[in-house]
Amino acid sequence: MFTRTLSIGLWGVEGYPVSIEVDIANGLPAFDIVGLPDASVKEAKERVRSAIRNSGLEFPVQRITINMAPSDRRKAGAAFDLPMALGILAATGQLPMEALTMPFIGGLSLDGAIAPVRGVLPAVVAAARLGFHEICVPEVSAKEGALVEGVRLLEARDLKTLVAQLSGDAPKVYANPGMTSAEPYRGVDFADIMGQRAAKRALEIAAAGGHNVIMIGPPGSGKTMLAKSLPGILPELDFEEALEVTMLHSVVRPAGEIQGLIRTRPFRAPHTSASVNSLIGGGGYARPGEISLAHLGVLFLDELPEFPRSVLESLRQPMEDGVVNITRVNGMVSYPARFMLVAGMNPCPCGNYGSAKKECRCTPMQIRRYLGRISGPLLDRIDIHVDVQPVDYDELTRKGREESSAKVRERVEAARAIQRKRYKAEGIRFNAELGAGSLKRYCTPSAEGESLLRMAHESLGLSPRAYTRILKMARTIADLSGQEEIGAAQVAEAIQYRTLDKKYWG
Repeated sequence: MFTRTLSIGLWGVEGYPVSIEVDIANGLPAFDIVGLPDASVKEAKERVRSAIRNSGLEFPVQRITINMAPSDRRKAGAAFDLPMALGILAATGQLPMEALTMPFIGGLSLDGAIAPVRGVLPAVVAAARLGFHEICVPEVSAKEGALVEGVRLLEARDLKTLVAQLSGDAPKVYANPGMTSAEPYRGVDFADIMGQRAAKRALEIAAAGGHNVIMIGPPGSGKTMLAKSLPGILPELDFEEALEVTMLHSVVRPAGEIQGLIRTRPFRAPHTSASVNSLIGGGGYARPGEISLAHLGVLFLDELPEFPRSVLESLRQPMEDGVVNITRVNGMVSYPARFMLVAGMNPCPCGNYGSAKKECRCTPMQIRRYLGRISGPLLDRIDIHVDVQPVDYDELTRKGREESSAKVRERVEAARAIQRKRYKAEGIRFNAELGAGSLKRYCTPSAEGESLLRMAHESLGLSPRAYTRILKMARTIADLSGQEEIGAAQVAEAIQYRTLDKKYWG
């Protein structure tokens, strides 16, 4: 007796079809799974056997062989439990074979309940791309999969009920298409932060143009609070962006946790003890790291010099390319990693170097060693450098409400709308993504701005990368003010965000 069921495997966030072939023959009872299964798939033998029996169905006391094709890709996870069980039931005549024309995804509990699995959304996206119009997923994961248009999702609660539905003895239950937001934003509002107008202005420019930021200042100056307020002034993800972000989180978060589109920009803040694998991605199955989970959002690295040097240097390539490639023996996985880097750091080990109110206790050697943990090439890739000093008493107790995040977000959205219109034919979303070829076309300053930029280049010794980033910032500042021309005022403001490296690093 032979039958075949279908499922979807995942390699990163890319899905591929898996054909599960079931052969049941006479002989000594055995249950073998071939086709490069990992340990979690091999354990399915016990789950499938118990689930079938505890559902009141018959498990064959024969020789069972299951082949998972293609056999050159390693299969992992519990998502293949359900199609294996259905294949066995069809091969033994307990389920009509013509009912197995759709892909099936789901784990099995020993009592026959169908358990949620990770990666339902990318699996459904892959099924739609492969031309399937119907797919069976766990009931708990149905809201996640229903985000994909053009595919009907059959909800599976338990094995016994599903067999009855596929046999025509019970009505099928399909998920309702849903576009609900999974997580409303509940972060820090700009209005809650007293003072810090220069830092807020820098964050507004960063949000409008997608620029990276580093904030340098003593402990307690508000760097962390400012960073946490940044998602509140960023535009909400559009549908395509939200789908991309939700797919990345779907393969990492606990199964069944995602119940809708992630509409707010991600904010990730890994600890200083983070390894290269946890930040960039990796592991046996090349899971996405923090930089990919921050895709289209914010990656906040507080206490930047405390991160291992190898971790910081691993950021350089993804910051330039917006993608990270993870190579393993059985292939390479690519994850998107187009994030805004926001870094916070003290100017020295004690934190008081350059402070007008507190005396620094560090020696010049200690300061140089501390600042030397941040390499020049990494610092060069950070567009905006901001000096953040503690708010004085008068500013802290000043009456009146600060400008809200909603008000700032309106200006950011207007600036980004200008950029979308300008770069519509270029495939560029915002100014920070401008390449060398587009720079001359869109970022040529006026004569006064050009003269000012020339003087800054000679006096500050700007690198070519710093020069281009100043032009991109000036373009963003002009967009925020609704001006097409990049004048001297925009260039001057952009230059001031590139002077702290000279102050602290020399």
